[in-house]
Amino acid sequence: MFNRIFGKPKEQANASALATLDKLNETLDMLEKKEKVLEKKAAAELERAKDFSKAKNKRAAIQSLKRKKLYEQQIEQLGNFQLRIHDQMIMLEAAKATTETVDALRTGAAAMKAMQKATNIDDVDKTMDEINEQTENMKQIQDALSAPLGASADFDEDELEAELEELEGAELESQLLEPVAAPPVHPVQVPTRPNRPVPQKASAEEDELAALQAEMAL
Repeated sequence: MFNRIFGKPKEQANASALATLDKLNETLDMLEKKEKVLEKKAAAELERAKDFSKAKNKRAAIQSLKRKKLYEQQIEQLGNFQLRIHDQMIMLEAAKATTETVDALRTGAAAMKAMQKATNIDDVDKTMDEINEQTENMKQIQDALSAPLGASADFDEDELEAELEELEGAELESQLLEPVAAPPVHPVQVPTRPNRPVPQKASAEEDELAALQAEMAL
């Protein structure tokens, strides 16, 4: 349905815009080529005017300058044409972008409307109620499974807490009454005195010197 309503006009508009842009680009290229040709002709007429002026041919020089002015007017006119074509291309591209944007927004809005139509608010409320009910049932089941069974269900929690406190107090009291162990005694190490060096025996030369000194004393 959307293709039947929006597809053909969109395709036709895009095709027409592309064809127009191509035509404008071709025209712009043609005007740029003509502008270059006229610029060369205007430059040639200026050179002729200089040559005629050097040759003292004032009339011919003035005619060349007139033709140069005419070429420059045409060049200015072509520049205005190019400017208008550029403006037209910019506006056409902007219009094309606007059309595509609006078409995309329209398509998105239609898709959102279709999804909202497929999702009823009553169905959503019903689904949320079912989820909440299932969550509550699961919570009740978990509470029932975690409840104590048999003989343990008859125990008083406060009584158990009091008994635990008594055990902890008795343990603390027994620790305080235990004798304090004496610290270990480490042996004191007494530094030993270094051994004196043993004098070495006199050498043979010292013995001979001592004997000679004894003879001289006699």
